Amino acid sequence: MAKKLERYETYGIENIILTVRGQKVTLDADLARIYGVPTKRLNEQIRRNADRFSLDFAFVLTDQEVRNLRSQFATTSCEGIQSQFATASHGGKAL
Repeated sequence: MAKKLERYETYGIENIILTVRGQKVTLDADLARIYGVPTKRLNEQIRRNADRFSLDFAFVLTDQEVRNLRSQFATTSCEGIQSQFATASHGGKAL
């Protein structure tokens, strides 16, 4: 019996790194997609394990930052932004 091949998506990392508050960040939706988990679950884990990460690991986007991102980018991740986490570029490695 032939083994079923899994399909993997590749991501251009340079396309998901944004600058917010002068920091290079990745949005929670993009990071969740890379790890293959729902954004909701990623955010739950960040909240539950906040004591494991440094203070500059992630921050919650303000409503104004969300509006700015939506107006600047026509990407899938920006369509669903709901004032969630922006993870510092070094933070994604900590997961």
